[in-house]
Amino acid sequence: MQVIKYVFQPHGDDRGQLIALEEFKDIPFAIKRVYYMYDTAQGVVRGYHAHKTLEQILVCIHGSCKIKLDNGKEQKVVLLEKPYEGLYISSNIWREMYDFSVDAVLVVLASQLYDESDYIRDYNEFLKMVEENQT
Repeated sequence: MQVIKYVFQPHGDDRGQLIALEEFKDIPFAIKRVYYMYDTAQGVVRGYHAHKTLEQILVCIHGSCKIKLDNGKEQKVVLLEKPYEGLYISSNIWREMYDFSVDAVLVVLASQLYDESDYIRDYNEFLKMVEENQT
């Protein structure tokens, strides 16, 4: 499984840093939805799902967290701790977000509006879908 991290171009001077993200320029899809997680309690794991068609970029703009990616064949853990790095997650990838620092803010840029029917929330169903797509 290939892990794709985007490094966004910071623009800064003595006043501080700024990151600008534009669809199809910095982000490989049209941005239809943005949401963020913060004040995640110690020991909490978020996610536990995959998407049928949705693509995402995750950016931990403050603090740090880990993302476990699973394509049904292999798993990888990615540390997000730099506000100028974005983790691309394609469709059909199981994801779990965990080990949030107390100050973590995780921003998610999504290629679609919220649609519950796009979620795969059962891991066994996810594995079955992966196997079916390979035949």
